[in-house]
Amino acid sequence: MISTYVRRHRLGAELATRREKAKLSSDQLARAVRLPRTTISRLENARMRPDPDDVMRILERLGVTGSDWTRLMTIAREAGERGWWESTANKMGESQALYANLEAGAELIAEYQMALLPGLLQTVSFTEARARVDEADWSTGFDPAFSVEARAGRQRMLHRPGGPTYEVVIDELAVRRSTAPDDVRREQLAHIVELARHDPKITVRVLPLEARIDGHTVPRSGFSIYRYPDPDDPVVIAVDTVTDDLVLTDAAPVSHYEKLYGRLCVAALTPAESITFLASTADNMTNLTGQAA
Repeated sequence: MISTYVRRHRLGAELATRREKAKLSSDQLARAVRLPRTTISRLENARMRPDPDDVMRILERLGVTGSDWTRLMTIAREAGERGWWESTANKMGESQALYANLEAGAELIAEYQMALLPGLLQTVSFTEARARVDEADWSTGFDPAFSVEARAGRQRMLHRPGGPTYEVVIDELAVRRSTAPDDVRREQLAHIVELARHDPKITVRVLPLEARIDGHTVPRSGFSIYRYPDPDDPVVIAVDTVTDDLVLTDAAPVSHYEKLYGRLCVAALTPAESITFLASTADNMTNLTGQAA
């Protein structure tokens, strides 16, 4: 499965470029292929599931033939597929459905987590604890239990044969803050340590509170970077917000976040140091719990 979000953006960009090259306005193309102008606009802006018949009519008018025609129709078919997350988006939460879409078919996922421990590395217990309090994800029909199941589906994607390389910079704030009961957090930290130690495709770095980031850059939110095997697919940035997540594909903002991520990696502890830090934090929580008992 490949990201339908990414494929729709790819198709839209290709259609817009070819229309402009043919010196046709959206209105002119719409009249020529007998489609509403809004259909042309929504296709080019990746705001609808493409109808293959509509795409064929557009390509014929734009003079696309041969291997280019085959390639674009393949992209249109992939853009029109229904991912496993679509039929149950309300139950799992719109935000999680979006991330499941972006993760599908990714070659590399790189994240900066500022306030929470990363979803793709969460235990069932931690996910359950967060699902019941994250009201921003409570769309109509939201089911915390199904949200947990959906998170497990996303994690299976990470570990599938040929799955993506995954790396994350976790702010120390996310490690220290009490985002779940202490026993759940302790188990969660130990789980991240085990994954980072034994899965060569997972890299974890911790950004200390006292870290000096080049240029005194201060990240304002968490974000994720997605790269795909097809070099012509856009690099995608998803920025965490309290409610709707912001998704960026234009070159300038993408470059900004890629540079920021690079600076965070340099400022963070090394992967080996990060594992030691997380393991020590989990051990200290165990000792404190024991003393309190």
